[in-house]
Amino acid sequence: MIDPVEEFKKHAGDVVPLPTAVPGNTPIYQTASATGHRALWVVFVIMLLSSLAFYIMAFRVPVQKRLFHILTAFITTFATLSYYAMAVGDGVGKNKITIKHTEKHFPDTYDVIYREVYWARYVDWSLTTPLLLLDLCFLAGLNGASIVVAVVADIIMILTGLFAAFTVDESPKWGWYAMACIAYLVVIYQLALNGRQVAMQKNKKTATFFAAIGGFTLILWTIYPIIWGIADGSRNINVDSEIIAYAVLDILAKPVFGFWLLFTHDNMSDSASIEGFWANGLGKEGTLRVGDDDEGA
Repeated sequence: MIDPVEEFKKHAGDVVPLPTAVPGNTPIYQTASATGHRALWVVFVIMLLSSLAFYIMAFRVPVQKRLFHILTAFITTFATLSYYAMAVGDGVGKNKITIKHTEKHFPDTYDVIYREVYWARYVDWSLTTPLLLLDLCFLAGLNGASIVVAVVADIIMILTGLFAAFTVDESPKWGWYAMACIAYLVVIYQLALNGRQVAMQKNKKTATFFAAIGGFTLILWTIYPIIWGIADGSRNINVDSEIIAYAVLDILAKPVFGFWLLFTHDNMSDSASIEGFWANGLGKEGTLRVGDDDEGA
């Protein structure tokens, strides 16, 4: 006869113990700490001071030679506004990510993550990176068609990055990311190939300078999607680390780039001089005429 007590003892180890805590009940908030907020304020001050310096530099040269000064000052001005918005908490949203956990013998559980996404950063990039591209394109002497292609590809790159940052599902997110990378390849083509070829047709000093500052810019811009991939993409680094990484890149790509461009360009003997509407407004060259001037009434 089978003893039920003994049988229970034999099979007691086969019973899977119930968990004492069920994961996924408490949302996880990935937000910036005081360190991240201090970094945002520091960059805001750097961008503000750089903007003031660029405007002062602009007023020290004739209006015909202010094209690069104005474009560069606008770059850091938009960045100043963006970093102020992020620092005071107005340029940030939260992306809700739900992660499903499947365990044998147990119901599915879910982790809900709310991660801060600084959308003001993407607004900044959508305005400043086209301006920065214009600096480089004008320096190289690219034609209008190539400039339009580069700028449009750049805007597509930024917008798809923004869509990816707020996309909940993993597959569509990395789809947007792939589109952004393809658009970036178009930018690289226009600068590294077309831009370099055109710049080499100018004097050696301009060609060498374009190769240096263009290469510097493309290296920095290549790091941006890497940071995105380990931050907003896979969430392998926290929000503070993301803020600091982007802060360093933005300082190098905007104020450092700007001072390098303006100081070097101002010292070139053949620096660009623009007349016409840029310097003189709608004068005689820009007026609309009906008929010939020498026609009688």
